[in-house]
Parts: sequence; C-alpha cells; structure tokens
Amino acid sequence: MAIKAIALDIDGTLTNDEKVVTPRTREALMRAQERGIRVILASGRPVQGLRKLAHELELDRYHGMLVAFNGAHVVDAETDEVLFDQPMAVDDMRDLIAHLRNFDVITWVTDGPYLYVEDAFRCDITFKGAPFNIVKYERDACDLMIREVRDLTEVCERPQDKILTAASGDYLQAHWEEMYAPFRDRLSGMFTAEFYFEFMAPGINKARALAGALPKLGIDASEVMAFGDGQNDAAMIEWAGTGVAMANAVDETKAVANRVTASNNEDGIALVVEELLD
Repeated sequence: MAIKAIALDIDGTLTNDEKVVTPRTREALMRAQERGIRVILASGRPVQGLRKLAHELELDRYHGMLVAFNGAHVVDAETDEVLFDQPMAVDDMRDLIAHLRNFDVITWVTDGPYLYVEDAFRCDITFKGAPFNIVKYERDACDLMIREVRDLTEVCERPQDKILTAASGDYLQAHWEEMYAPFRDRLSGMFTAEFYFEFMAPGINKARALAGALPKLGIDASEVMAFGDGQNDAAMIEWAGTGVAMANAVDETKAVANRVTASNNEDGIALVVEELLD
C-alpha cells in the first residue's frame, strides 16, 4: 500500500547528535512532501520545541502535523488548530509532584514558551561521567524561557500535558519503578531518554495520537511510515504499517520494527525515504 504519511521522532532520529537535520535528510523529506506525503513530527517535546524544525521542513506549506508531549497534544502545522489534547487531571498532578519530592530528580513543567522549575539553580545531573546542565539543555533544544515558581503545583492549576523528571541514567534506572508505582493506574509513564522519565495522562502515546488524528485525513495505519529510536517510539513503530527503528534505537523499539535503518548520524531516515521515492 502507498505511503501517505511519514511520522518522525526528533531527538536521536530526525536530528543527529548535534541536534541538526542533515541536508540529505531534509532533501529526502522535502521530496516526499512534494509527492504529497504528509510529514509529522512526533516527539516528547512541547509544541514550542517543534516549531523551528517544522519551519525548516516547511510543514506549514505541506499540511504537516505536530504531535507533542509524546502524543498528549496534536496541532495542525499549517493552521495551528489543536486536533487533540488530553491533559492530566489536576489531582493527579498535585499528588505526583508531592511524591516526586521523595526522589533526587529535577522536575519541571512546560507551558507555552516557558519551562517552570522550583529552583533555577538546581540544574545539573551526571551524564557520561561529568556534570551536565539538563535545564539549559532542554531550554536550548526547545527554545524555551525558564521561570521559577515556589511550588510547581501553582502551574498545575491549569491543564498540563506532561510532567518531566530528569536525573542521571543510573539513578532513574534504579528508581523509576518506585517513582511510577503509585500512579500506574492513573498516569502513563515512560523513558524518553536515559536521563528523562516523563508522566502524561493515562493511555497517552504517539500511536494513540496518530490513530486518532490520521483517519480524519483519510490515512490508515497501513499507509504510515514511522521512524524512532526511544522507548516512547515503540508503540508508534509497532502501530504503523511500516515501522523503522534507527540503528541507535533501544532494543525494545528495534524488536517491534519492520526494519532497522542506519543511525541518526548516518542519514538513516534519508536512506529509507529515498528508497521509497525511487
């Protein structure tokens, strides 16, 4: 069946380790759009963190879509219309924030162009054996401004799509189950990077967002090609008619993919899309 949409994770998939879309990958995706294939950015990032890449790939011109917060929020890239939004319940957010105070994690909430934290000077984790300013990393990657609040629950008085925790990979591996255990029946929780464990409304993932939005455009799962590398991409890759894992993907995601392409540093997306178009 012909491919009508290409869904792309961002970090570790669309962008290389320098957070750049290579010219070859951009050219392949532009050719796909010129052929009438919709390109969808599907990420754990907030919408604000997708806009620069959407502009670079001209998604507003070619009727693309933005799937943000791991599928909790979907936006039409051309009109900015919200196609889907499922925030967390206020009580769940309050309880979660209180629970997370028992762990050595940095917690934040992104709302519009702002990244909210309780202590703007608590920003370092250990990554690759060295201190790493994770708050600055997120701010820069998603084009956000940092705001400090006395209590994150202040931000949660209005609907929010995601609460993110950051810590060293070893710490999260040792504690994520304890962090998540009281909320398994109330929230979705998943790794989006070795140093990120994130919480969303129950049932949220990228596959569910695409399954809800694409049929309205006459696009079936069998007509979707999806690319990803992380744990949060596995559901999308398994759902799509053609699921492609990057060479740098986690084993869980490779296991459900139809094929594995080259890494994000080796134009893995371009290799498959060029084959599709030729």
